[in-house]
Amino acid sequence: MIRLRDITKAYPTQHGGLPVLKGVNLHVKEGEFAAILGPSGSGKSTLLHVLGMIHEPTQGEVWINGVNTTTLNDHERSRLRGRLLGFVFQSFHLIDRLTIVENAALPLFYQGFSPAERQARAEECLKRVGLGHRLGHYPSQLSGGESQRTAIARALSGNPRVILADEPTGNLDHKTGLEILALLRELHAQGRTIVVITHDEKMAAQMPRRIRIADGRIVEDNGAEVVA
Repeated sequence: MIRLRDITKAYPTQHGGLPVLKGVNLHVKEGEFAAILGPSGSGKSTLLHVLGMIHEPTQGEVWINGVNTTTLNDHERSRLRGRLLGFVFQSFHLIDRLTIVENAALPLFYQGFSPAERQARAEECLKRVGLGHRLGHYPSQLSGGESQRTAIARALSGNPRVILADEPTGNLDHKTGLEILALLRELHAQGRTIVVITHDEKMAAQMPRRIRIADGRIVEDNGAEVVA
């Protein structure tokens, strides 16, 4: 589903480039549930952004669903991202002036769905994550767990094949974090590919595949391909 080949990523500075990813090779197969694990500053969030075509690599190739995305223009990458990927972030990124239905429907606006279709699909996704009783509410009226469930519903609204989650339990208490992890497991059981960025060893231990990154390099991967 996703393959990175010899990925480097450097951010410009006054004194040249600041290397964050250094020759990363990674293959995530369809249907996997994987954790990318590492301390703050290890490059794990940058790796997720490259996986999700949010940031372009400095060098290397990003293949998604058989397409070399580094050969696409911005519009083509946006279309592919909207069709295949859903994102969940630590800070929820909900828009306060919109109801949770309107928040969950946002990706569908950019994909050209009609207002009625957006409404119906957003409500369906919110009900799937246990928020059917909150449809008329605004983000300020939600708990942290409900906010993250809304963010997951937004990620699901476009029916993506892959969900990329960056520290999805980082702003939640332990009990609520376990509930969000259980929801991600449920989505994986339904056939979605899930990649979670985390620094939490206990959370990562509950995922079948664990990829450890340090100083911009993958240093451990219990699901790495063996090349003969």
